[in-house]
Amino acid sequence: MNNTHDVSENEEQGWPLRWELLMRYRLIEIVALWEGRLTTKHLCNSFGIARQQASKDINAYLRDVAPDNLVYDSKLRGYKPASHFSPKVTSGLADEYLHALASTKDFAHTFSQLDLGFAHTEMLNTPVRQVNPDILRALVQAARDGNKIDMGYVSLTSPDEESRIIAPHTLVCTPLRWHVRAYCEKNRDYRDFVLSRFRSINHIEGSAQMTKAEDTRWNTLVDIILVPDSRLSAYQQTIIADDYNMTQGKRVIPVRSALIPYAVQALNLDLTKIEARPEAQQIVVANLDEVRKHAF
Repeated sequence: MNNTHDVSENEEQGWPLRWELLMRYRLIEIVALWEGRLTTKHLCNSFGIARQQASKDINAYLRDVAPDNLVYDSKLRGYKPASHFSPKVTSGLADEYLHALASTKDFAHTFSQLDLGFAHTEMLNTPVRQVNPDILRALVQAARDGNKIDMGYVSLTSPDEESRIIAPHTLVCTPLRWHVRAYCEKNRDYRDFVLSRFRSINHIEGSAQMTKAEDTRWNTLVDIILVPDSRLSAYQQTIIADDYNMTQGKRVIPVRSALIPYAVQALNLDLTKIEARPEAQQIVVANLDEVRKHAF
């Protein structure tokens, strides 16, 4: 499948496209490919545009981006992907559709009157951890400007708020929380600080000497090699391999050393034990000893 912006016509017209137009084109591809029926209503409800504009966008997509990618089906009263459909502004992965669902569910939760056209889905959301916008802005600005900042922070091991001088370099989103990766002057090492545990902003401490470039674990990539549990039958192993999109019986996932613990948690793996039932385990880490060195 082709990746984004491989259409020479659009390059001649000043590609990349305007952000809002690119987002509409992406939704056109995502809905058509994964739902099999695209109507102007999807665009109208998602972007707050008139039906005439939505129709114009679909025609422009077919004219300028991907001629013949969509076919109008009078029975469906909408467009469906052509047999030779090839994504041009998306990667053609199911994750894009699932992320679109997640985003629309978030909007629908906040704006209860919105109908974004994805009625046949339900999401189970984990509790959102509270993050003070003033705190987040201060961390983002310090990271952007390459500064150290003195912040008030609480932890499970300390009963009181404690002053921490840190040099933040990257915000990290894991399935369960947001944290900031930063050099900590108290520990003289790079640490992960949970955003919801910052309590106050003290002051900027000047330029940071310890930056992302010096964060060895952040700059070290480690492959997590997943394989089906060998205790499963050959048929069961084939199913698991398909589930995880394995090639030649394995899936290689490059992960920053600093993020290995979160990746292992997201994969629901326990590196210290083996489940008694292989049906519960399903996958194992083939290079366990190497991954363990980065997981704790």
